[in-house]
Amino acid sequence: MYDLLLLNATLVNEGRVFQADVGIRDQRIATIASDLSSAPATQVMDVRGLHLLPGMIDDQVHFREPGLTHKGDIATESAAAVAGGITTYMEMPNVNPLTINAQALEDKYQRATGRSRANFAFYLGASNDNLEDIKTLDPQAACGIKVFMGASTGNMLVDDPQVLDSIFEHAPIIIVTHCEDSPTIQRNEQAAREKYGEEVPFAEHPLIRSEEACWKSSSFAVELAKKHDARLHILHITTARELAHFQPGPMKGKRITGEACVHHLWFSQEDYPRLGAQIKCNPAVKRAEDRDAILQAVKDGRIDIVATDHAPHTWEEKQGTYFKAPAGLPLVQHALPSLLDHYHAGRLSLETIVEKVCHNPAEAFEVKDRGYLREGYFADLVLVDLQAETTVTRESLLYKCGWSPFEGHTFKSRIVTTLVNGGIAWHEGQLGQGIHGQRLTFNR
Repeated sequence: MYDLLLLNATLVNEGRVFQADVGIRDQRIATIASDLSSAPATQVMDVRGLHLLPGMIDDQVHFREPGLTHKGDIATESAAAVAGGITTYMEMPNVNPLTINAQALEDKYQRATGRSRANFAFYLGASNDNLEDIKTLDPQAACGIKVFMGASTGNMLVDDPQVLDSIFEHAPIIIVTHCEDSPTIQRNEQAAREKYGEEVPFAEHPLIRSEEACWKSSSFAVELAKKHDARLHILHITTARELAHFQPGPMKGKRITGEACVHHLWFSQEDYPRLGAQIKCNPAVKRAEDRDAILQAVKDGRIDIVATDHAPHTWEEKQGTYFKAPAGLPLVQHALPSLLDHYHAGRLSLETIVEKVCHNPAEAFEVKDRGYLREGYFADLVLVDLQAETTVTRESLLYKCGWSPFEGHTFKSRIVTTLVNGGIAWHEGQLGQGIHGQRLTFNR
C-alpha cells in the first residue's frame, strides 16, 4: 500500500528525461516503475503532461529570524519557498543575534521545527574571534561555515588575514564565502559621493561593488583554499573574470566550486533605471556580458550550483536613497520558474537545471538521501507544468515583505505541486495543511 501514487509522470533526473510512475510510502520514494496503476494507494494523482523534478535545494537564503522578523521569518519565507518548488533551504547567519556558536545554531533549529514548510539547515557564521567555535563544530550541526570576506554585513566581516588562514586550515566542513574587498568598495563609495553627493544613481552600484572588488577577494579565498586543501564554495559569482577560478565539467572531485544566483542570471546593469533599489544586492547585478558569461558557465560546468540569496527587505526600506536602501531582494517563490524560462528560451536544458539546483547542492553539502529521484530517498518532489503560465502579481506573493522584482512578468511555467517528505506542501495555488519540513542530516 502506497501513501501516494504519481502516475504517468515525466521524470527529470540524473541526466535523463523519461516516463514512469512513482510510489511514495513513509515519507520516501518507495518505487519508480513503468506501471504502478494497479497498485493499492491511499491517494492517486494522474500527472500526465507534467514534469516531475527533485525539489530544489537552495543553499543560500536569508529568512531573517531571529531579530529581523519584520522583513521575513521562517514560517512566511518557507511558505514562499515551497510555492516556488524549493523543498530544502540552507539559511545564513547574519541575523540578531548572529549565528556564531553552537547555542545560536540550536536556537534556530528549534525555531524551525514545526514551523518550516521546507527542510532546513543553518550555517555557522565566522567572525574574527570565534575560531574555537569553528574548530569544535559538530559536522551535523551546520550545513557549512559562512565567511563574509567583504563588507556585506557589519561585524561578521572577517578581515584579519591570520584568522582567515586559520579558518581555512581548521574548518571541519565546507566553507562558503561572500567575496568582495572592503577597501576597494570604500574607495569607490567615496568617489561616488564626491561626484553625486547623497543622490548616487543605483546604476552606480556595479561600479561601486566593482569587478575588481570581487576579483581581489575571491582570488584570496582560492589562494587560501589551495594552501590548506580546504573545501571551498564561492557564493553568487557576478563577474565573467571570476569564472577563471573554476574548472569546467562535472562537480565530482572538485575542491573549489562556484555558485550563481537566479537574479544574476536574469537582470543586468540595463535594469537599474527601471528597478533601482529593487535589484540592489551584494554583490551587484553587473553587465549583460557578465550575466551571459555566467549563464554559459552554468552550461559548461564552471558554475556548479544555482541558488537564490533570497534576502527580503520591506518596501519602505527599499524606498531610501542609494546609501540608505538595503541590499537584497526576495526570490524563492520564482527562482525555479525563472530558470525554466531559460529552458523555454533554449539557454538551459531541464537536465542541467536539475543538476545545478538539486543534485549538485546535495553532493556539495553531503546532504543525506535528498536531491535525487531515487528509491529510498525522501520524497521531496516538484511537479511543473511547462505549458502553463505564471503571472507575478503582488496579491500572489507569500513573502512577508510583499513585493518582488519580477512583479508584472509572466513566466512560461507553473509550479503545480510541491511535496516535502511525501507531504503536500503546495498544490494548485494553495499551501498544504501540514508542516512537513525536517532538519537535514548529512553524510559526514
